Amino acid sequence: MTNDFRLARKNLGAAIATTVAAAGILFLTVGCSTKNYVRSQTAPLIQNTNDLDAKTAQDHRTILDTDQRAQAGIARAQGAADTADQHAMAAGTAADSAGKSAQEAYNRVDSLTGVVANLDHYTPLADVTVTFGFDKATLTASDKKDLDSFAAKLDGARHYILEVTGGTDSTGDPQYNYDLSQRRADAVVNYLQTKYNVAPHKFYLIGIGKDQEVASNKTAAGRKQNRRVAVRLMSNMKDEADTSAPSGTK
Repeated sequence: MTNDFRLARKNLGAAIATTVAAAGILFLTVGCSTKNYVRSQTAPLIQNTNDLDAKTAQDHRTILDTDQRAQAGIARAQGAADTADQHAMAAGTAADSAGKSAQEAYNRVDSLTGVVANLDHYTPLADVTVTFGFDKATLTASDKKDLDSFAAKLDGARHYILEVTGGTDSTGDPQYNYDLSQRRADAVVNYLQTKYNVAPHKFYLIGIGKDQEVASNKTAAGRKQNRRVAVRLMSNMKDEADTSAPSGTK
């Protein structure tokens, strides 16, 4: 082997080694660059995922807190509603008791004769009659207006009583009509007592049902007149009786 050949082979080996080393360096450089690229691209995604997880957890806590506060608010509202219902029931019970007591304080009689002491000394000062619809015991606006006019005469009256007589037409069961006449008389008394503060003991309620008709029950007009409540203001004060006159019925 000649010296030239050996030299050529030595140079070739050096070139190959240099090439391999360069290739290795290039591979390492490319590998590092690839990792850095991947890292730069995935880092924001990881951060976004972490942020989303944190926000989801916060939203969950917020929802739980809102639900707890809503449930607490509902519980307080329900408690307030229950309390209001209890107060309303208590007020209703008290009102019913008061109404019942007031009705029990009314004088319910068959007639004034033998009930009012010295009835002969009482003289009618004024009267009014209101009529009701069929099977009704409710005052109309017109009825209330008539009662208001009548009540104006109570202001100057002394030592008086009010005779309240309720009636019905002849249609229907007698016992039902008797009860209906009482309800009609109650409606008039309740109105006068509530609006004008008339003492319950002043009233003498007489429910007559269909027993005392003031007109024929054979006609609609007559039956309407029988569906009535008549109120008489009577006083045992002679001076009032001398200066007052009955107003007549309508």
